[in-house]
Amino acid sequence: MAHRHPLRRGARGLSRSRPRSGQPVRSRDRNALDSSLVTPQDPRRPSEPVRTCIGCRKRAAKSELLRVVAGAGTVVPDPGGSAPGRGAHLHPSLACFELAERKRAFGRALRHDAGSGAGALDLAGLREHLTTPVR
Repeated sequence: MAHRHPLRRGARGLSRSRPRSGQPVRSRDRNALDSSLVTPQDPRRPSEPVRTCIGCRKRAAKSELLRVVAGAGTVVPDPGGSAPGRGAHLHPSLACFELAERKRAFGRALRHDAGSGAGALDLAGLREHLTTPVR
């Protein structure tokens, strides 16, 4: 059976000596990049990581959200984003916090099982962090 791929026709003597119009010219070195094929970064693609808020479920840049982690039965804010363990992201507003609390999103996002004797997560420390004014 004959090859159907246009670049493999060379074995049968049907190769083209020059490309069709609109096609990029291939160099002999397969590892070399053709300058016509290199494009700048796609403007639709975000330049930084994107995360979803567990309260409002809206996507935002990672730098705009507050990372929280579960530690010893409490939810602890992690502004630096370097605490060990599973984290979840939340807009640093009381509205998103209350929405996430009402939806019981903290237990789901942090994969905390309240039925295994560990009890419910304590959210008081996170609430205090969100209500304390920044100096």
